[in-house]
Amino acid sequence: MTSGTVAKSRVLVVDDDRGFRHAIGTLLQGAGHLVVQAADGRAALDALGGATFDVVLLDVGLPDMSGLDVLGAVQNLAALPRVVMITGDDTPETLLKAIRGQADRYVTKPFPPGDILQVVEEVLEAPPAAALPITVVSSRPEWVELVVPCSRHVADRVHAFVMRLPADLPEAARESVGTAFRELLMNAVEWGGKLDPTRMVRISCLRARRMLLYRIADPGQGFSIENLAHAAVNNPEDDPIRHAIVREEKGLRPGGLGLAITQGIVDELIYNEARNEVVFIKYLD
Repeated sequence: MTSGTVAKSRVLVVDDDRGFRHAIGTLLQGAGHLVVQAADGRAALDALGGATFDVVLLDVGLPDMSGLDVLGAVQNLAALPRVVMITGDDTPETLLKAIRGQADRYVTKPFPPGDILQVVEEVLEAPPAAALPITVVSSRPEWVELVVPCSRHVADRVHAFVMRLPADLPEAARESVGTAFRELLMNAVEWGGKLDPTRMVRISCLRARRMLLYRIADPGQGFSIENLAHAAVNNPEDDPIRHAIVREEKGLRPGGLGLAITQGIVDELIYNEARNEVVFIKYLD
């Protein structure tokens, strides 16, 4: 960034690896961001106490205090930055602590340097609703329960975190479960919650030895007969082009075709009578 140029954002890079900090900092500065570096948790807290940052890239394994402790302290700031956790520790326990601490993203080392630039750009481009808090009801690795605002961007955050939990599954199984979870969660947010961030969706994830069970309950009737009918076709027959344009303008996915897709990739899909709750099960070999 040249002298006199207005920075795109202020980014705090917190990592005890000097080479990593320098590489990431140089990359971000070259993209027009103002970068401040901190080598440990205390230095990070000092920086956060003396200036406002848009994004914090925060390593979990710091020498003096855990990055998760720094994350907790961030929540007490008057102006909350978006926090991206960076770590080689992808255990469920660490991941769930990051969710409880309202981390925006969770990036696992090693990764191509350009990836972090894309993450920062995505975080900055997201609307304020993307940073709405996620309530953690249970954070045991075998039983996770979250309460999530009806925002597509928050749903994206939840999907990214939840799909990291079954890290020991084969890639194909993780992808199929991830597709099913995302389709049903987005259906609940869009149809049941009407994209109203004051309304909440409750998500439960149960991990047993030979199965994964996910439960999604929305504040409306996201899984009503009418909405399920949309799963059979991509758009209604009356005026499919207009319908597609309207949904695109609202930021919605085209139709409810994802529900039909979900039925083909999970082992059991169960709706309650009120059509505001769905459970799907994937059996493990």
